[in-house]
Amino acid sequence: MPLARRLTLADAVAIGLGSMIGAGVFTVWGPALGAAGSGLLIALVLAGVVAFCNATSSAQLAAAHPVSGGTYAYGRAELGPWWGFIAGWCFVIGKLASGAAMAMTVAAYVAPAGWQKPVAVLAVAALTAVTCVGVTRTARVTQVLVAVTLLGLILVLAAAGSALPHAAPSPLPPGSPYGVLQAAGLLFFAFAGYARIATMGEEVRDPSRAIPRAIGIALAAALVVYVLVGGAVVLTLGGAAASSSAPLADVVSAAGWTAAGPAVRVAAATAATGALLALLSGIGRTSLAMARERDLPRFLAAVDPRHSVPRSAQLAAGAVVVAVVLVADLRGAIGFSSFGVLLYYFVANAAALRQGGSARRYPKALQVLGALGCVALAVSLPLPSVLIGTAVVLVGVALRAIRLRGDRRRRDTPRA
Repeated sequence: MPLARRLTLADAVAIGLGSMIGAGVFTVWGPALGAAGSGLLIALVLAGVVAFCNATSSAQLAAAHPVSGGTYAYGRAELGPWWGFIAGWCFVIGKLASGAAMAMTVAAYVAPAGWQKPVAVLAVAALTAVTCVGVTRTARVTQVLVAVTLLGLILVLAAAGSALPHAAPSPLPPGSPYGVLQAAGLLFFAFAGYARIATMGEEVRDPSRAIPRAIGIALAAALVVYVLVGGAVVLTLGGAAASSSAPLADVVSAAGWTAAGPAVRVAAATAATGALLALLSGIGRTSLAMARERDLPRFLAAVDPRHSVPRSAQLAAGAVVVAVVLVADLRGAIGFSSFGVLLYYFVANAAALRQGGSARRYPKALQVLGALGCVALAVSLPLPSVLIGTAVVLVGVALRAIRLRGDRRRRDTPRA
């Protein structure tokens, strides 16, 4: 059963923004400054360039293949089933980890000590329920969450503006090429949510026109927000932000706006909630596409006839995210997620590079630059993230190879 096309351009932009302007904008500056130091601006520009290349590839592919599944579907169509599988597997495992990171961020801002895990689990359960009652409701909830998040960020920028005349930021630590690359990988994780627009290609009206526009609008808006917020952090706090777990709250405090602290916490929790909602939706759609091709269990391909959503896939995604929340920590979840997402976009660039004729919308040089950028950022991540991510990808490849071998044996076995 196909999914219903109910999403407008505004809905698609809201879902992309809800993913990109998520918890990362409230938390990424400390680790990024610690890695890049005085090279933070270079890292931000590098992350933005790689994101732009990946976004143009995703937009070009989505216009030619307006179906659910994102790069899983594109990789299958342009490069072959194995490429598609690797992209889909990397997306699912990476975004499951990212969903857990978002849930833990929600709990870190709103839950008292000792209650973070239960609150994170509750957040996942509640948002999984939202994704099961219809994509238009998911889009409406995301629009509200994005609006609240932007209001919180406006508050932070206003506080920083008032503090600039008398701010005394501490010196930035020295940077290094490796540190800049690692910081770019962290920053890329923070606003790489435009893939969620492409994964919902089967539910967007006029997808060949709306999806490329939505990706471009959402990415441009997110980049503007990150440049403004990053500038506010550096000019107000300087190197002191490297050791901060809540740098935007510290910006408000440095400005003397202590009464605004709770509002910033609400905005941070809201941002993480919006990102988690968009993540769960995207995971469900990619799982649906993979299940249709038997790259995941077939029961995940069922579409609820009443709400026209892949309910089984959404429930399974929610259950796995809950499990990750219970066993992982925030830093490990972010590193693992970044590795999977960068490999996913590598396949997207490779698939877009194969397109020609009327399907080509952007120069091939952008796809080459995007693919090389993804590899460079992926290998610059912390070594445990690279090793664990590689092992999980190989496990997925082995399981698919075993399944394909079983299929061949059944076909070759003569019937009695």
